[in-house]
Amino acid sequence: MFTEAIDYIKSKGITEPKVGLILGSGLGDLADEIEESIQLDYSDIPNFPVSTVEGHDGKLVYGTLAGKKVIALKGRFHYYEGYDLDKVTFPVRIFNELGVESVVITNAAGGVNESFNPGDLMIITDHLNFTGSNPLIGQNISEHGPRFVDMTETYSLRGQQLLKDIAKDNDFPIKEGVYTWFTGPTYETPAEIRATRVMGGDAVGMSTVPEAIVAKHCGLEVFGISCITNLAAGMQAELNHEEVVEVSTKVKPRFKLLITELINQI
Repeated sequence: MFTEAIDYIKSKGITEPKVGLILGSGLGDLADEIEESIQLDYSDIPNFPVSTVEGHDGKLVYGTLAGKKVIALKGRFHYYEGYDLDKVTFPVRIFNELGVESVVITNAAGGVNESFNPGDLMIITDHLNFTGSNPLIGQNISEHGPRFVDMTETYSLRGQQLLKDIAKDNDFPIKEGVYTWFTGPTYETPAEIRATRVMGGDAVGMSTVPEAIVAKHCGLEVFGISCITNLAAGMQAELNHEEVVEVSTKVKPRFKLLITELINQI
């Protein structure tokens, strides 16, 4: 299923990455920090989906970051773009096939927790799936993982502590919370946000959860970080994607520091 993509990627000199990065809206510039990089357009990789969203460049980037071999998605794929979830999560399975051991998943998210502000970074401690779908529905890929996957510790407890320590050592605040996945592309309604808050969600977004589920299925260590780019529906006057990209751009220095230090320590 993955042979064509793997053969093509390896033919371009990409071998044995240890850390996979999935970079969300407005956060793709971290890939520019990767040294001695090899960059492949998604459209050139067999069976690879293509990102259609502003703020997602559509390149697979490989090289060295913080002393480790990394492979990064500069732009991700979303269910709302019309892709089946096996396509949305295809790159995570490619990471696994290439030998990646840890995956850092990032996103731009709306703040539901009333103590959050635009520009906050949030360590993802757990998630809620409000889409009614799951990327593991269908035939199990047994060589990647079991039919039934334990999600008790989806997001690495070790990773959560590392992220808290990095923020503390560099003297900037960081939040913790539960990320809630909606399909999009509409933003949530105020009623949906109130329900999310009651159910224990701290942030909402349109990505991350399917990738985390598949990474967990593959036995990868999962780290999750949200950039809170706006307050959720009913908590501010209006919502738009331009604000998402603008706020995530302002947060880049802290975000880059956090991810780079994390990679250095895992």
